Amino acid sequence: MGALNELVLASSNEGKVLEFQSLLAPFGLKLISQASFGIEAPPEPHPSFVENALIKARSAARRAGLAALADDSGICIERLNDKPGVHSARWSVLHGGLNHDSDNNQMINQQLKGGSSKAYFVCVLVLLRWPDDPVPLIAEARWRGQWLAEPRGQGGFGYDPHFLPEGQSLTAAEMNLAQKNRLSHRAKAIEQLLAQMLSLGLLAAPMRSGD
Repeated sequence: MGALNELVLASSNEGKVLEFQSLLAPFGLKLISQASFGIEAPPEPHPSFVENALIKARSAARRAGLAALADDSGICIERLNDKPGVHSARWSVLHGGLNHDSDNNQMINQQLKGGSSKAYFVCVLVLLRWPDDPVPLIAEARWRGQWLAEPRGQGGFGYDPHFLPEGQSLTAAEMNLAQKNRLSHRAKAIEQLLAQMLSLGLLAAPMRSGD
């Protein structure tokens, strides 16, 4: 199998789509959101990020008829025993609240009683060449930092306004996309995945400016 020309991204999250498009653009790889195919997210019943990412990738690859890229990511708060973890996107709903970023953030603040905590974002990426690919490519990365009770910044999405990365003065929501793409859990995981893809000939060499 030669280099891939396009992938279906097993996500309809616009923030994730924009981040991945930016990270993959230098390789000339076309990324299509599963929403473009009318694909709905499958259930994610497993306790680990990697199991849920595999489910999402297989569903998208089967429905779209393309190679598929899926990520399962979330935030782990040390004082909450690494929760919400795989439940990050629906943490408020699981506690009887609404399904909005602001409600998820408010729920964590309530559980921390307005305090801060060490925290880290996790990203697990899975690439399938076809739906029943027996050797999926898997990459995992973490972005460590601190949960802040008071949100800062208007950018990013999800928990970004409350996350201050280690060694940084800006929250994830105060960073521009270029800054975030150098540091984030997703950027680190995609870097690992791209290295695997290049070594297997699934990805063309990155295009240089002026090419």
